[in-house]
Amino acid sequence: MREIIFDTETTGLDPAKGDRMVEIGCIEMVNRVTTDRSFHCYFNPDRSMPAEAEAVHGLSEIFLADKPRFSEKADELLAFLGDAPLVAHNAGFDFSFLNAELAICGMEPVCKSRMIDTVALARVRHPGAKLSLDALCTRYGIDR
Repeated sequence: MREIIFDTETTGLDPAKGDRMVEIGCIEMVNRVTTDRSFHCYFNPDRSMPAEAEAVHGLSEIFLADKPRFSEKADELLAFLGDAPLVAHNAGFDFSFLNAELAICGMEPVCKSRMIDTVALARVRHPGAKLSLDALCTRYGIDR
């Protein structure tokens, strides 16, 4: 079974308020084993970078100024994703930005039925516990 593990970085918390995706990283897994295939790209968001967002991910307007727009890489990204399930921590957030960027390009959204949210899975397995990636790595002995 092929799955894509992915994460995004953004200019803020809400694409409906004009926030944009500035980075996506994807790793392919087959039968729960990583392959050598990945997709990574920075994007010029064509807007300012709030200091709060830059403090989270370290991506500045200057760094992103010469990067491609999402629309320039959308086809390549979708080809990499294929029809695989998409796994992310707090996946609803990442899906909202991915689909907002696709909408700006006039492209169809990625169906949310493909979404696997590791926060939701952790919430069921560890009710009431901390669910951050750091907390889960500590709980499962994963080297960060």
